[in-house]
Amino acid sequence: MKIEKLTQHIGAELSGVNLAEAARNDDLFGAIRAALLEHKVLFLRDQDISRADHVAFARRFGELEDHPVAGSDPDHPGLVRIYKDETSPPDHYENSWHADTTWREIPQMGAVLRCVACPPVGGDTMWANMERAYDDLADHIRETIAPLMARHSIEASFGARMPAEKRLALKAQYPDAEHPVVRTHPETGRKSLYVCGFTTHFTNFHTAANVRYGQDFAPGGSNLLQYLIGRAQIPEYQVRWRWRPGSMAIWDNRCTQHYAVSDYPPCVRQMERAGIIGDKPF
Repeated sequence: MKIEKLTQHIGAELSGVNLAEAARNDDLFGAIRAALLEHKVLFLRDQDISRADHVAFARRFGELEDHPVAGSDPDHPGLVRIYKDETSPPDHYENSWHADTTWREIPQMGAVLRCVACPPVGGDTMWANMERAYDDLADHIRETIAPLMARHSIEASFGARMPAEKRLALKAQYPDAEHPVVRTHPETGRKSLYVCGFTTHFTNFHTAANVRYGQDFAPGGSNLLQYLIGRAQIPEYQVRWRWRPGSMAIWDNRCTQHYAVSDYPPCVRQMERAGIIGDKPF
């Protein structure tokens, strides 16, 4: 297996490896897992593997989960089908910087994504290193956000375009989750910025340390949150991947965010993603 870094801060391409073999080979899987912790997102080309092998490899990291809105393959639970064709409307959740399922109490640890079909040009995906985004914050901002907690909502994102009754039922099933603004990686111990497109507000900003008068609570907290969410947009923290059929990506959802570039409609783009259950952020 060869590893080629794609940028200084995030992303590496693996060659000379087949993920179907890695699903059965402990040493090979261990090397891939170590590379993932170092580079945060891994890319592979020409992976001619079955859905069963895709799921088997992803399960080496942990159990898989379905998505309450996107559909899964009926024969492979946990393999979410993200299929778009010429009639599909623009998806405003993919083309927003986010970490997957932060609206869950236990968000995903990571995912394994395979390209089935894609346009000849367009439809790239970008990832951002949120550890670096945190490290580069000014000292006084890191001090301010260290104790902060924030809410993440499926109702305000996926539910927003649903009729009210269905939206409220979705929120009842998945109440807003509360997570630390600064997350500690459970394996490396590194800290990362953990707010994204699913984050609606801080829950403990309105204190004497941050607010002098009640009037400055709303703009103070909102402006800080939007500044932090915007850190993912800095190019120096990013890697961009151009898809081809048979290409795959593996990413650590605990310290990265991603953005699916919606510059391809009307066109066919079919992706299959195995999302891996993670742990409660701390």
